[in-house]
Order: sequence, then structure tokens, then C-alpha cells
Amino acid sequence: MSSNTPAFELCQSFLGNFEGYAEKNCEAFRVASPFPHVVADNLFDERLIDLILREYPQRDAAIWQRYDDRDIQVKVRTNWKCDADIPANVREVVRTLNSGRFLLALSKLTGIRNLISDPYLTGGGLSSVYRGGILDLHCDGNWHDAMAVHRRLNAILYLNPGWRESWGGQLEFWDRKLERCVKRITPLCNRLVVFVTNDFTFHGHPQPLNCPEEESRRSLILYYYTSRPREADEIAVGDPHRALWRNRGQVAASRK
Repeated sequence: MSSNTPAFELCQSFLGNFEGYAEKNCEAFRVASPFPHVVADNLFDERLIDLILREYPQRDAAIWQRYDDRDIQVKVRTNWKCDADIPANVREVVRTLNSGRFLLALSKLTGIRNLISDPYLTGGGLSSVYRGGILDLHCDGNWHDAMAVHRRLNAILYLNPGWRESWGGQLEFWDRKLERCVKRITPLCNRLVVFVTNDFTFHGHPQPLNCPEEESRRSLILYYYTSRPREADEIAVGDPHRALWRNRGQVAASRK
């Protein structure tokens, strides 16, 4: 995509917005409960959101990788292998969110230096959850095999015009002991959530989605890493691991 396309220009506008947001909200990120995070609305121009939605894959598209494990996750996620698999306008957004300029602003916001984006797009991409779908409470995997780096941050851009509270699908943040939900975040369109990920940042949407059959809970998700390990108080499992699921007993097992 050439640098004079509408998506490129709109992405540059977003970067300016995000840099200003990061400058003003680093303390809010640090003190957020139950773990560091921010919820930022309307940083993207609505015209760019519309371009993404026009390219969003249909429900039966071959690019979807399906997860149908009733205990832990029922959803679909794009199985991108390279840039060529990504629609043009979505690709420009992904490139922007993986760019050095964005990483520097993300470091300013979070206080985590030397962030690394993921050219392999491992685990990230577009995601959809349909009626009845869930994402059990969990902590994310801690390691990127191909890059040999430690996962530190998640970024989720929600893409759901007209979303209603009654449909559910709120992103839940739980305390370290999995005793209570501290925060619920409605997946509103043009809402960007950035949060620390470690072995105690329990999150998910564990209640089955209640949206109409023709709707879905749509998002774009990307992850960020450092070569530097996590702090000691962020580690429950020292070895490389995948997600620690509440309903698989992996969380309890990690504490023994």
C-alpha cells in the first residue's frame, strides 16, 4: 500500500492521537486496578474504522481458524501467515500498531522499555465470537518461541458498532486470587484496551455471548514483547507456557 492512501494518512493521524494520549495517561496506566491498563476511546478516525469493517472477513471465510472447546474458548481467529493474507486497509493498521513510532509511545504509556512487536503475528489478528461463545478466565502464555522473547503487553481494538450491554461480551479483569471481577469493559467500537500480561493478569469473558445470531464480538488483537524477563512478582510458572486456564486447572496447578 502506498503512503498516499487514505488508510495510511488516517493511521498517521491515529499515531499523533496515541502519542498525546500516552503522554497524559502513563500514571493512570500504572495505578489501574487490578493490574496496569488503559481503556482509550475514539483514538482512530471513524473513517478508518469503517475501512476495517468493510474488509472484515465473512463468517464462512477460509481465513478463520476455529476454536470450539466448550471448557475454555469458543471463537474464531484469523490464521494469518504473512502480510499478503491481511486485507489492505487492515494491513496498514497492523503495520502501524507494530511500528517503531507506536512502540515508543507504548513504552511511554506503560513504562516498559525496549518493546518488540511480532512480525510472525503469532496468536494475534482479527477475532470473532458468535452467540454462545466464551473465553474462559485465563492468563496468557509467557513466551514467543520464534523470537525467544517474553510477552509483556496486549492491545485489543474493538470493532462493534451499536453494541448493547445486554449482549454481554464484557472483557473482565479479575484479581490475582481469582476471587472477584474488579473491572468489566464493554467491547464498544473504536475502543482500544492496552494491558499488562503476566501469570496473574486474569481476564476473559466467561459468560456465553448473548448477541443476535447475525452479530459477533469483533476485535483486532496484537501482542508485544521484550527480551528482558518479567519481574519476579509477575511469574507463577518459570518455564515457557501457553495460556493458564481457570477451567483446566492449570492456574491452580501453577501455584503448587
